[in-house]
Amino acid sequence: MMIKEMTAEHIKAAAEIEKLCFVHPWSEQSVKDEMDKENSIFLMAFDGETPIGYVGLSVVFDEGYMGNLAVLEAYRRKGVGKALMQELLNECVKLDLAFATLEVRASNTPAVKLYESLGFTEVGRRKNYYKEPLEDALLLTKFLKEIN
Repeated sequence: MMIKEMTAEHIKAAAEIEKLCFVHPWSEQSVKDEMDKENSIFLMAFDGETPIGYVGLSVVFDEGYMGNLAVLEAYRRKGVGKALMQELLNECVKLDLAFATLEVRASNTPAVKLYESLGFTEVGRRKNYYKEPLEDALLLTKFLKEIN
């Protein structure tokens, strides 16, 4: 597996991965719009030449807000998501961000465990955030700097 910074040529693959992973996937245009933002970081994992997952983050001042982490089902529980997140967190540290934060379905135990293994902790809950099915989102944050 190899992780690279996403480029315009990867947008279609990211949108295809979205369709296979989410009830309400981002379109190609949505992926492009997010990637085109000046303060965004998008990484993609590859098995050889095949795109198998991606992650994105928006930077606002010294804060990181994660969009989606998506990994093809055949590659889940094989370290792809963890590798993408670790590389993304390395980028956050290089940018001297105070924290990285994300939302995750409360019932998505594998994802919650992954994030917790990387040092994310629950800092809140968004009631009825997700639709189909209606479900709360856990707000998880990893603090990257000590608060003085």
